[in-house]
Amino acid sequence: MKTFDYIIVLKKRNYTTVDNVSQIMLLIAIIAFIGNAANGATNWVSSIAFAILTAGWGIFCVWQKKRGTPPFFRFGLLLGAMGWYSMEDGLWIALIYLLAAMLEKQVKFPEEIAFDENEIVFNSFPKKRYEWAALNNVVLKDGLLTLDFKNDKLIQKELESETTKNTEEEFNAFAKALIEKTAYVS
Repeated sequence: MKTFDYIIVLKKRNYTTVDNVSQIMLLIAIIAFIGNAANGATNWVSSIAFAILTAGWGIFCVWQKKRGTPPFFRFGLLLGAMGWYSMEDGLWIALIYLLAAMLEKQVKFPEEIAFDENEIVFNSFPKKRYEWAALNNVVLKDGLLTLDFKNDKLIQKELESETTKNTEEEFNAFAKALIEKTAYVS
C-alpha cells in the first residue's frame, strides 16, 4: 500500500439524488416481490421474505437520514438483487441492482486528493493520476485547494475541515518545491 505525504479530504457532496434513486429501486423491488408472491409463484415464500427484508432496510435507512446519519442503501440493494435473482427471468434486473449497490459505495466514499513526490491522485472512480510536470501551480489557502494545470485546466475544491496557517504554508512549500523540481526536468 502506497503512503502519501498529504491527503486532503474535500467537502462532502450532496447525495440526495443517489439516495432518492436507491429508495425508488427498493420500492420497485418490494412491489415486484409482493406481486410475484401474489401471482402464486413457486418461490412465493422467498419473495415475501425478500420484500420484508428489503422494506426493513429501506425503513432503517430513512430513520438514519432523519437522525442526521448518512444512510447506505447498498445492503438493501443487495437484498433486492438476491430477490430479483430468485425470480424467474430476474437475472438482468438482479445485475442492475448489484451494480447500483457497488456504485453507491463508490459515490459516497469521501472525495480525497493525495499528494506525494511522484504524483497527485484523485480518489474517484476511476482514479485520476497527474504528474507534477503537468502543473503550473498548486495552492492551499483559506479552505480552498487550487490546482492550475499547464493545459489551462483549473480545479478548485473546498476542504472538509479548516486548516491552520502553518499546515497551509507547509503544504504550499511542498507543492512549490515539487513543481520547481519537475520544471527543470522537463
